[in-house]
Amino acid sequence: MTLGALGLVAALALAVVFAAAGVAKLADLGGTRTAVGEFGAPKRLVTMLALVLPTAEITVAILVLTAPSRAVGAVGALALLGVFSAAIAVNLARGRTPDCHCFGQLHSAPAGWKTLVRNGLLAILAGITLAAGLTAEPVSAFSWIGNSSDRLFAAALCVMLVAVGTVTAAAFSSLLRAHGKVLLRLDDVERRLAATGLDGSHDAPPAPKLGLDPGMVAPSFVTRDVAGASVSLDDLLRPGLPLLLLFSSPTCGPCNDLMPEVAAWQGALSDSITVAIVSGGDDEASIAESRAYGLERMLVDHELAIFEAYRAAGTPSAVLVSPDGAIASHVAPGPDWIEQLLLGAIGRVDGRNGSDEGLPIGSRIPDVSLQGLDAYPVSLVSDVGEETIVVFWNPDCGFCESMRDDLLTVDGSSLLAAPRLVIVSSGEEDSTRAEGFSCAVALDPDFAVGAAFGANGTPLAVLIDSEGRIASPLTAGAEDILALASGRPSTALAIDHIREGATS
Repeated sequence: MTLGALGLVAALALAVVFAAAGVAKLADLGGTRTAVGEFGAPKRLVTMLALVLPTAEITVAILVLTAPSRAVGAVGALALLGVFSAAIAVNLARGRTPDCHCFGQLHSAPAGWKTLVRNGLLAILAGITLAAGLTAEPVSAFSWIGNSSDRLFAAALCVMLVAVGTVTAAAFSSLLRAHGKVLLRLDDVERRLAATGLDGSHDAPPAPKLGLDPGMVAPSFVTRDVAGASVSLDDLLRPGLPLLLLFSSPTCGPCNDLMPEVAAWQGALSDSITVAIVSGGDDEASIAESRAYGLERMLVDHELAIFEAYRAAGTPSAVLVSPDGAIASHVAPGPDWIEQLLLGAIGRVDGRNGSDEGLPIGSRIPDVSLQGLDAYPVSLVSDVGEETIVVFWNPDCGFCESMRDDLLTVDGSSLLAAPRLVIVSSGEEDSTRAEGFSCAVALDPDFAVGAAFGANGTPLAVLIDSEGRIASPLTAGAEDILALASGRPSTALAIDHIREGATS
């Protein structure tokens, strides 16, 4: 075989690898951004590099396939391999093994010495391609097939070309599957919210069945938290509560958006569930995130050993572990499914299904101080002898969003039977103000008021009588909350019935 033909074979092999890597990275841009950030790229450059790197890989694959530009493509391949190898070597020297995300969702593993060896072999192929391009007459793939007497190499060439198409098609197929899951989720949410909010009795597609199957023994692990203390699965289960393992990364935007809620969960729900964060970021970033949001139980998972053992589905995602150490749920991918998983777990812990008992009917309401949107105090007891319905709310809650328009209609009406409405929002001030309520709106950023009433999520509602006493159980679900807020059925009759049941 001539040097030109050898260079063509090497170029084809490079094209397969670089095309597959580039297309797969573009098909999973979220994961690519996470990987770039974990390798230590400046935050302001992460998004740009997540696009530039796979584009450069695809460009190299195209250049090495054509004879006139083959040498240029080989130089580009060597440059990319050099950059990749330098970044891996620096991280290994610092004791870090970030996920290389080399082939997107097709294949991803922590970077290590094996990755450097693979890059070295690819560099040899690039060197052969460059040498052939500079010292020998470039050989066109199509002319080589037509003129070569060596049919074995011609067949090998065809196999390589088929491999390029197959790998590229697989990457796009992965992208389409991911897009299909998103569409299924949206369809599920739309159908649920169009019905009764939290009512799960409708024939809607269930959450994706990702991760380990419920009932399996949860993989044990021993790691450390961001403070340096050793933490094991047994330590987290020792309180005898369900455990929510939340997989996160400091470079993941949706994770950052979720962290304030996670901090609230850890504080308000500590008697019902243990929430632990498994962070794939480096120590500095994880410590900064923990301090910024006041997070507890943030575990270190640099090598993604825990992430892979539980077969987590990207970040953020979460899985529930029962007190006896068994997997209690599939992996919940994304903030909405995580919130739903948490609410379901709390419901099982408290022995409730669709509603919360909250404080005993007839008891005095907690002595809490509420501040409104304009810094004025908000009272939960009416000054003119009205009943008050308190709705625990969060603008970022999907179930709240689904019933907002209906609740705004109740808010703007003047129904004689309707109680006075007070919204207690655990969301940010600006997003709460944007909801457009005309009734009294109070802010509860730490969910302290909600916890004082025994609430474990949003939306939930409770009725308070004119004397400041609890007049109903906590109510969940759009239909029941709206009925309570609009006074259907007669509030007085409903309260009498509840009180009679409570005293009988």
